Amino acid sequence: MAVSVIAAPLQKLGAVPYGVRSFVPVAGGDFEGPRLRGKILPGGGDWLLLRSDGVLELDLRITLETDDHALIYMTFQGLRHSPPDVITAFSRGEVVDPARYYFRTVPRFETSAEAYAFLNRIVTIGVGETRPDGAVHRIDEIL
Repeated sequence: MAVSVIAAPLQKLGAVPYGVRSFVPVAGGDFEGPRLRGKILPGGGDWLLLRSDGVLELDLRITLETDDHALIYMTFQGLRHSPPDVITAFSRGEVVDPARYYFRTVPRFETSAEAYAFLNRIVTIGVGETRPDGAVHRIDEIL
C-alpha cells in the first residue's frame, strides 16, 4: 500500500546525547492498498534523530482510519541517509529524486478490527520518498 503523510512544521529539540533530536507532528494524510484504504488521523508524529554519521533515524507513530471506520495503530522505525547536496535540497523544500537517497522502514500494525486482523500477523518493508509537505511510503508485505 501507499501511505502519504502530511507533516506539520518540524520542531527542533536540539543536541541530545546520541545526536540532534527533532519531532515532526503529523497533520493528516491518506493510505491506499488492495486490502484497505482511508485517512491518517492528525496527532501522530515522527521522532527523528540525526546521528553524527549523517544518518537520520525515524520513529513514526500514527493512527490510520479505514474507509469503514476501523482504527489501526501504525509504527515504524527506519533510516534515511543522503549525500550533502540532497540534504541541502531537502532543507530548501525541494523535491529530490528518491534514487539519490536511501529511505527504508520497517512498519508494524496493531488493530482490534477483525476485518484487518491480518495486519497483526505480517511483516512489511517500506520504501520512503521525502516530499516538501511530508513523505510517501510504499509498503510491501514480505511473503
